[in-house]
Amino acid sequence: MTEATKAERDARIVSDHHDVNPGDIAVGVVIGRTSEFFDFFVYAIASVIVFPKLVFPNVDPLTATAYSFAIFALAFLARPLGTILFLAVDRQYGRSAKLTVALLLLGTSTVAIAFLPGYATIGAASGWLLALARIGQGIAWGGTWDGLPSLLSLNAPENRRGLYAMVPQLGAPIGLIVASTLFAFFVLNLSAEDFFGWGWRYPFFVAFAINVVALFARLRLVVTPEFTRLFENGELQPTRVRETLKAEGRVVGIGAFVPLASFALFHMVTVFPLSWVFLFTKEGPGRFLLIEAGSAVFGLLAIVTSGLIADRIGRRSLLFSTAIAIAAFSGFAPQLLDGGTAGEIAFMVLGFILLGLSFGQSSGVVASRFSRRYRYTGSAVTSDLAWMFGAGFAPLAALLLSANFGLISAGAYLLSGAICTLAALWIAGQAIDRGWQENRSAD
Repeated sequence: MTEATKAERDARIVSDHHDVNPGDIAVGVVIGRTSEFFDFFVYAIASVIVFPKLVFPNVDPLTATAYSFAIFALAFLARPLGTILFLAVDRQYGRSAKLTVALLLLGTSTVAIAFLPGYATIGAASGWLLALARIGQGIAWGGTWDGLPSLLSLNAPENRRGLYAMVPQLGAPIGLIVASTLFAFFVLNLSAEDFFGWGWRYPFFVAFAINVVALFARLRLVVTPEFTRLFENGELQPTRVRETLKAEGRVVGIGAFVPLASFALFHMVTVFPLSWVFLFTKEGPGRFLLIEAGSAVFGLLAIVTSGLIADRIGRRSLLFSTAIAIAAFSGFAPQLLDGGTAGEIAFMVLGFILLGLSFGQSSGVVASRFSRRYRYTGSAVTSDLAWMFGAGFAPLAALLLSANFGLISAGAYLLSGAICTLAALWIAGQAIDRGWQENRSAD
């Protein structure tokens, strides 16, 4: 009996004695997304405070961080490939097999980074090994799409769709809070020698352990009769990517650009400010990591609030309003980040509030436009493209722009993301209105 079969059998034993309801699905979604974002932020933090010194000590700190951010982007380029590969596994062997293999690859890649030897030990090969592990993480993330957010959406009451749509997004601030406080603990309590010797590696081992817990939590749901019935009815069926793009390419294209404001801001308040403070101020990273964790609490509350607001005024209206607010924020955000401790706190808190309000609904407004046959694959592909366009190169672009043209240029980068979101929302609205008029004429 294979390990995947054993895991599925154990999960099924638990599920057979417990009826699954929307609350159970929500818990599974949050656990799964938290594990993914914890992995994400553990690597992101290390890419600022560890890898430049460990892997690229032969160049200046700014260049080393730029190299580190370039490797950071590889996962976003590899993720669509992972989606294509693992959707084939899903169609052939089932969702539980896909999840088990994907999370095994993710865990292996993450642990490989934990054991990574530095430049002092193996020279330039350290950077190549880091890049290989990062590509492995990206391919694995492409396979971790389990359809649970879509299942949650299908079970959402008509008047609470916004509230249900924000549930998967809670994993981001939770993952950041845990990752930031864990790194801050080691940075503040270990000597530099101990931290760079072994302390930074510990969060990667924790990430592997969390993935094991997340795997069982998700398997417990995907093997349930309710989920299987939806799958068999074709409502959450994995279709081929080419077929999905042919049928729903317009929705995928719009969906890839709707979240750009959220994703640009996502890195402007998580990865980029840490790199700026670390490189261009005399402050240590530990204190700023705690500021980041505390600000993420405001983001968590804002995500919940986004669901309540969206159910009153509509998700599209909320995203439109927050994109305008993000555009306004981009005009004075650089001055706040460069304004000392008080300015940094104001920048982070305001940024996370805006991020929570927009990020909380960024995936639901377009995903709901997919027909049920293509929702499973369409949502996965849209998410991949949105993260690649909006987030993959954001830390690198913002760092290089601000280093060469000042912080104001990072604000301009954020503004461009807001403009793309506004344009995509307008196009989406035109398409929706046109479809409504065509249906009315047909009637």
